[in-house]
Amino acid sequence: MSAFHLAPFNVARFGAPIDAPDSQVFRQALDRALAVASPGFDWRATGIGFDFESPAQDIDPMILADLSVWESAETLAAFSYRSHHGDFVKHRERWFEAPSQANLTRGWIPAGSLPRRTEAFARLEPFNADGPTDHAFDFHNRYPAPTLRDPVT
Repeated sequence: MSAFHLAPFNVARFGAPIDAPDSQVFRQALDRALAVASPGFDWRATGIGFDFESPAQDIDPMILADLSVWESAETLAAFSYRSHHGDFVKHRERWFEAPSQANLTRGWIPAGSLPRRTEAFARLEPFNADGPTDHAFDFHNRYPAPTLRDPVT
């Protein structure tokens, strides 16, 4: 097992109010348990700003954020594109506005640590300004997990 895990952060803005019929279809169909049961899943943020029932008050309430931790890029890709979740990815324009800039990023974190929402936004902002780096990247520009160096003796 790697000493680092992958923390993907996705931000999307609903195209209709969260309680609108089209948004309700998405909310009812989205199975959060699918991620939890997927190989390589480690953790998902819940609560204010991450759940439909409790939108963030410090940002646009039409925004839905998703922050999770996965053991590897491969396990995240398998969940994202080769499970039922892939249907949501393929048809996201049914529920969400087209983003005007990058709305997702990935970054490596030490295994066992949990990212915070502020840290996730802090990765997304420079990604949009400067493009992918080893601190924040996407699946098209993937960076390998860092390696732990031997301690200096």
